[in-house]
Amino acid sequence: MEARILQSSSCCFSALDTVNRYRFSSASSPKPLSISLTQTTRTRTRASRVLSMSKKDDDTNSLTYKDSGVDIDAGTELVKRIAKMAPGIGGFGGLFPLGDSYLVAGTDGVGTKLKLAFETGIHETIGIDLVAMSVNDIITSGAKPLFFLDYFATSRLDVDLAEKVIKGIVDGCQQSDCTLLGGETAEMPGFYAEGEYDLSGFAVGIVKKDSVIDGKNIVAGDVLIGLPSSGVHSNGFSLVRRVLARSNLSLNDALPGGSSTLGEALMAPTVIYVKQVLDIISRGGVKGIAHITGGGFTDNIPRVFPDGLGAVIHTDAWELPPLFKWIQQSGRIEDSEMRRTFNLGIGMVMVVSPEAALRILGEAKNGDYVAYRVGEVINGEGVSYH
Repeated sequence: MEARILQSSSCCFSALDTVNRYRFSSASSPKPLSISLTQTTRTRTRASRVLSMSKKDDDTNSLTYKDSGVDIDAGTELVKRIAKMAPGIGGFGGLFPLGDSYLVAGTDGVGTKLKLAFETGIHETIGIDLVAMSVNDIITSGAKPLFFLDYFATSRLDVDLAEKVIKGIVDGCQQSDCTLLGGETAEMPGFYAEGEYDLSGFAVGIVKKDSVIDGKNIVAGDVLIGLPSSGVHSNGFSLVRRVLARSNLSLNDALPGGSSTLGEALMAPTVIYVKQVLDIISRGGVKGIAHITGGGFTDNIPRVFPDGLGAVIHTDAWELPPLFKWIQQSGRIEDSEMRRTFNLGIGMVMVVSPEAALRILGEAKNGDYVAYRVGEVINGEGVSYH
């Protein structure tokens, strides 16, 4: 592959076989800081096996995430094994000490939502999803995102398509108030299907050591505040695609009970919570934050609790969006499976003091933003639903 050289005001890099896109911001030293993140990378795992849709489902069966090729329990087991080799992992972001602060790093992709991007031709917003999945993870520690790097891989580079994708990444970085520091474009003939590509992203933020949000001060009686999602976000799409294959609807059909097509609803970009959450944190009372992704409420909320604590979720605190109603009804999916797979309309959950809850809900009532009191912290582990 032809080597390319990219140049900025402070440095230049060349690459063979793949294209490395890096730059230093004007405020940076021209010499990069070398930091090993061996023990600090984000630990949530996601199985991403693609299940063939050619086999006709029995419409009477209740679908599960595992039926669709994603085994959350296997992912959890892998994390346990990794923890034996790299103790201390398990949060939403990895922390690396740097003076009086921590660098907080996160990495992720967008999973099989890419399949729907290929089918719908909607490529302009998938980059927002990519940025969101990483920056939403690192803000759970209270970190402000500093910079983002991306990886774009394809069999044959379609420049116009790649430009659309990376424009979305730029948009996501602007929403996150962070810098797109660089990335890599890999052209690998024969590796991907024609017209398809894969994405991954990496975000790094910073937080003062005395301001880290780690859940250690959470107590029974604290309140769970939920911030609304825009839809499925970027998790659970293997099950969504299975449901779509079973249903009699296409991506161009109207979403039952909604105001858009199914394709538009499913491709709605993930909400980037950075500015809203950091603003709420700055006014005090936030003790823990859970990004509701793969594992849903059931697996993600307990990750921020000290031992011996759990949560009760009030399922009538917010209305289940039409998209999730359609998914559940069309797939005949049990409540417990929905709660362990999807965000159900709540993309971020903050654990706050009762006093902070009153302030946050008061601001929401005044129309500053939308937030719900979705539950409370209780003695006893696990998540229950009422």
